[in-house]
Amino acid sequence: MSYTYKGKVVSIVSPLVSISVNKLNVVIKDQSGTQFFEFTNRIESKDFLTLLVNS
Repeated sequence: MSYTYKGKVVSIVSPLVSISVNKLNVVIKDQSGTQFFEFTNRIESKDFLTLLVNS
C-alpha cells in the first residue's frame, strides 16, 4: 500500500512485521524488507506513525 506523507510516496507491503521508533528515527519492517525514515523533529515522526496506524 502506498502512502503520501509531506509530498513523498511511501510504499509499505502489508502486514507490517515491526515498527521501531527512536526519537527522530522510524524503522518499518514489512514483507518487502526494512525501510528507514529520519525526521527533523518529534512532531513529524509522531504524525507519520499516526498516518500508519490510522490507515
